[in-house]
Formats: sequence, C-alpha cells, structure tokens
Amino acid sequence: MIDSSSLLANIALALLAAAVAGVLAARLGQSVILGYIVAGILVGPYSPGWTADQPTVDALAAIGIVLLLFVTGMDISVRDMTRMGRITLIGAPAQVVLLIGLGFLAGKALGWDDTPALFLGAVVSNSSSTVLSKILSERGEGASRHGRIGLAWSAVQDLTTIILVVVLTAVVEGGSGLGRDLGIAVLKAAVFLAILVPLGSWLLPPLFASLRTLQQREVFVLAAAALALLTAYVASLFGLSPALGAFVAGIVLSESEIRHEVLNGIVPMRDIFAGLFFVSIGMLLDPMFVASNPVPVLATLALMVPIKGLITAGLAMPLGVTVRRSILAGGGLAQSAEFSFVLASLGASLAALSDNEFSVMLSATALSVVLAPAVHVSAQRLSRRVEVATHQDLTRGWEPAFQDHVIICGYGRVGSVVVRVLRERNVPVAVIDLDVSAIITLRDQGVPAFLGTADNPLLLTRAGIDRAALLVVAVPEPTAVRRLVQLAREANPTIEIVARTHEIAERDRLEAGGVQEAVVGELELAIEMARYALRVTGMDPLQADEHVARIRHGLIE
Repeated sequence: MIDSSSLLANIALALLAAAVAGVLAARLGQSVILGYIVAGILVGPYSPGWTADQPTVDALAAIGIVLLLFVTGMDISVRDMTRMGRITLIGAPAQVVLLIGLGFLAGKALGWDDTPALFLGAVVSNSSSTVLSKILSERGEGASRHGRIGLAWSAVQDLTTIILVVVLTAVVEGGSGLGRDLGIAVLKAAVFLAILVPLGSWLLPPLFASLRTLQQREVFVLAAAALALLTAYVASLFGLSPALGAFVAGIVLSESEIRHEVLNGIVPMRDIFAGLFFVSIGMLLDPMFVASNPVPVLATLALMVPIKGLITAGLAMPLGVTVRRSILAGGGLAQSAEFSFVLASLGASLAALSDNEFSVMLSATALSVVLAPAVHVSAQRLSRRVEVATHQDLTRGWEPAFQDHVIICGYGRVGSVVVRVLRERNVPVAVIDLDVSAIITLRDQGVPAFLGTADNPLLLTRAGIDRAALLVVAVPEPTAVRRLVQLAREANPTIEIVARTHEIAERDRLEAGGVQEAVVGELELAIEMARYALRVTGMDPLQADEHVARIRHGLIE
C-alpha cells in the first residue's frame, strides 16, 4: 500500500524543485522546460541529496503525458494543416521517412540489432509540439509564419506516431506471422477510431454544452480531465498507447465549438502534471551514463538536432517556403520529446530495447530538449546572415532618394492601411516585407520596397533609416520588434517610432526602449467599442470622445 505521507512529500518536493528551477531558467532567459529537467536531475537517483521516489513521480508523469497529449491534440487544427497544403502534408511525412532510414543505419553502425535500430529511427524522427509551442510562446512568435509552419509540421509528425506504434508493436510481436499481427494491430486501431470519432463528434459537444449550462467550472474541468484519462484507458484496451489515445481524443475535439472552453479548464491542470513529466525525464537522465557512452548518445543527438533541422529546412524550401522561414522552422523542429519518450518506452515495455539502448535514446532526447531554446536562437541568427548574403541583389538600386520619409515594416493588414493613408497625402514611404508578390506590386507602383525581415540591418540601411523621420513597426513578433527598435535607435537616434503590440506589459517595454507610441491592438479595439456604446446609449458624440480620451489616458498612464 502506498504511504500517503511519502506520496505527498514526493509531489510537494518535486513540484517545489520544478518551480524553483523553472523560475531560475526564466530569469536566465531559458525555457522553463530546461528548468524542469534540471530539477529532475537534482532530485533524481544519480545526484547526491534527497531523492524522489521514481515510481511515484513516474505514475504522476504518466497522467501528465496523457493530459499533455490530450491538449496537444486539441491544439492541432486540421484546417491549418490543410491550409499549409504540401508544405506539411508532403514535407513532414518525407522527413519522418528519411529520419527513420538514417536512424536505422545509425543504429546498425552502432552495432545494434535490426529492431532496436528501427526504434532508434522512429524515436529521432519525431519533434515535440509542446517544446516548440512553449519556445514560440515564450519568444512571442506563436503567430509568426514560421511558427505556424513548424506547429503544423509537428502535428503531422504526431499523427505518424500513431502508425509507428502499430507497426513497431507488430514488428516486435509478429515473428513469422508479422503480416497477420500487423493486420490485427491495424484492425484494433481502426475499431478504436471507429468508436471514438463518432462519439467525439456527435456526443461529446452536446454533453459538454449541457455541463456548461450548470455554470460550475470545476465540474467542467473534472469532466474534461476524466475524458482524457478514460480515452487513454480505453486505448490501452485496444493495444494502443494510452497517451496516443488521449491525443486522438484531443484531435477529435479540436474543431468543435467547445474546444476553447475545454482548453481553458484543463490547461492549468495539464501544466502541473506536465511539469512533473519533464521532472521525471530529468530523473532518468544519468550524467555519468552520458559521459561513459558519448559516441551513441552524441550520434543520436546529432540525428535529432542538426541533421533533422537541416533535413526539415531542405525539404521546406522546394515546397515554397522562403529560405529564412525554412531555417527557422528547421531550427524549431530540431528536437524530440514527448512522442519520442512514448516510442522509446514502448520499445522498453516490449523488451525490444536493452537498458543501454533505452538509456541512449532517453539521454539524447532529454539533451535535445535542453538544447532546443539555444538552437532556436541560433537558427534566427543564421537566417539573418543568410538573408543578408542572399538579398543584397534584391535591394540594389532601390534606396529612397528622399529624406524625412516614413519606413513601414510589415505590409500586412495593418501596414498596408498605413501605406495607403500616407500615399494619399503624398507622404514618401518605403516598405519592408517578406511577401514577394506585395513587394513586386509596390515596386510597380513606384514605391521603394524591400524583400526581407524588418530586423535586417542591411534592409534598414537601404530603406534610408538614417534619413527617415518615422518608423512604423507593423510586424507582430515581439522579439523582432525589440531588435528592430534597437537597430533603428542606433542608426538614427532622433527618429520617431510607432509600433504595434498585443500586451500592455510589452508596450511598456517598447516605450522604455525608445518607442514614442506603442499601440495595443486589443486596447484600441476596446476603446472604440466603448466610444460607440456611449453614443448609442445617449451621450453626445463630443462628450463621448472626451470621455474615451480620458479613459485612454488613464489606461496608458
């Protein structure tokens, strides 16, 4: 029988270690996932001091991975994957197949048997949606084009894991009857999906809608968590991974109207258990094993990080993705995590992997998560250097001949309106954007336009940043905006800068960094809606304008 006091102590101390290490990682500008893994190493059996009970933490982490993949499934948008078209639907499967082949060859080169080598290929082929989304959200790049490509690509990888689990299980258990066992495994998975998809599409939305009418948030949250865990259990009855079952359930609910409410309820619970999941990964990581087995660990890590990143970028470019975005997407996907652990754990549970082989995969996967934030930053730097080297010919002959002009960075829905208004007043403008068709159209209209990222020093120089009167920053990524503001201030200390942002805290940071006006989109939307509401409810238009002006001043100050 489990000692309740011991269970409580393990949960409390594991969460405390995760919280402290997560805070330190955030303070150092690193991903909190790195902090969780370090916390696991510190409370693990391979470090001195207090050691958490591994079975207890693993049991809690198993719940964490189920909730984690349930939410990951709901974050997958089938529409987004379809919208990305051949970029993800062709690129991602091709990348998975190539990595499985390279992983198999690497395993054979390490002296492994065929089955462990095949598992190695499967483990290195997958990237983590969770790690990627956390890095993107921490850096404010979730809405970026390369971020959406990376997440959609990773979602397709996640779907291929369902096939890999079925195939690998059949390979291990098949023997001479491989074809028959593979057919049985596929049939079980098909029956599971045939039951889950109709139930999820027809019964679950009205069920959760009725729970919503109770206006009892805790009941809604408990129902969502119960659904994830129950689906995981049912999946295990069909011979599937419990985590994969929860993942499929999340996908089924991803396009339903209740998706956001379920996410809102279950995400806090997911974050707690997911923290324990990454702590459990750290507990399994033995630094001495890595030191004593550098060749297999580093070879596996090389497949997960640089080789996977290069293959991803190399496949994305022929599919219509720009060089910069291909590099950024490749850098974001150059890691492995939750599904790789699922596949490695599957191999261990089927006795297909030795302890040494399992430890190699585990160590390399954990190290890839540790390196992921740094790899992402390096990919950004590399993309800027490549852009400078490849776009010089695109900018020659387009330097504005005027002074005191306006530079607009970003020609999307916001920037295009600003350009139109300024051109109607005959104000000279120059535009920097990544959309080739937009650049060609603007050049045909006689507008100096430059293809590339706004935080490229070369393009800012070509656009005449040192002579400009105003810089309009209409790009959505906060990190790019901050770098752009810094470059503009260094090149032209007297230039006026107006920038867009989505958060008041980010607005404060931008204004502290030299932006004269940082416009919070949601705030301005709320103010305009309030102005309209005041007029409809009887207030004089002039009084409404004055009242809204006071509100804006109070909110901004």
